[in-house]
Amino acid sequence: MSTSLQNDPTVALSRTVERLVAGQATSDGAGVKLTRVLTHQLQHRLDPFLMLDAFGSDRPDDYIAGFPDHPHRGFETVTYMIAGRMLHRDSAGHEGLLENGGVQWMTAGKGVIHSEIPQQEEGVMEGFQLWLNLPGRDKMVKPWYQDFKADELPKLVTAQGVSVTVIAGEARGVTGAVTRDATQPLYLDIHLPAGARFAQTLAAGHNAFVYVYRGEVSIAGQAVPVQRMAILANEAQADGVVIEAGVEARVLLVAGKPLKEPIVQYGPFVMNSQDEIYQALSDFRDGRLGETAR
Repeated sequence: MSTSLQNDPTVALSRTVERLVAGQATSDGAGVKLTRVLTHQLQHRLDPFLMLDAFGSDRPDDYIAGFPDHPHRGFETVTYMIAGRMLHRDSAGHEGLLENGGVQWMTAGKGVIHSEIPQQEEGVMEGFQLWLNLPGRDKMVKPWYQDFKADELPKLVTAQGVSVTVIAGEARGVTGAVTRDATQPLYLDIHLPAGARFAQTLAAGHNAFVYVYRGEVSIAGQAVPVQRMAILANEAQADGVVIEAGVEARVLLVAGKPLKEPIVQYGPFVMNSQDEIYQALSDFRDGRLGETAR
């Protein structure tokens, strides 16, 4: 599903880099080693995004135990696999195998219990998980889940040979696999040949960041090295971002409309108040979380 487009959209002034962020090495699930790029401290700055984890290893001990059954409530998870195979099962009766280049989009809503278990014993396991907040009015919606194989994701190729997978939102007239009215997420995987540039318009007021996972890029004269997140400044006069690559590079561009609501998180629950967190904990403890989804 590729489209060749000849002209860049007009970006009169690119956003600049507000700051560079190095992720924090950590582990989650049953000991899966990962890098937490978007941490708790950045949730308000990058609202509506709550977390971004990058995982990648060719050592089975780093990932083989996976993420056994665990609960979620109040947000969405977007898992994007670059390499490897991960099996998803949840309390809503969904099951799917996430493979190279595929995306799993799950709306936890009022509650789901799921597991993500690697389906390989050796080789590279690499990918990303992004947490996207839900507005207060939608935090208790019915859980939803969709798998997208690599060839089902909308793609485009620019005249300069930049290849873009449009996971969410819209880029150059290509609509992504998922759209959301409240948060209007944009999620692009951009592969730039050496010497290429990519311009993307961004709505004023939307928070945005770029994560470089191969090579190095430049944004408004600021070098962004590999394994760094560039938080883009919210300049009123800037109408987009221009990403330039002196060497071959691969980046994620993520942007969205801030909800500007209270964020109260306790582990896998993200709500608007402490009382709602207490209720989630009570529902989980008493076996009610996820029960109506079955």
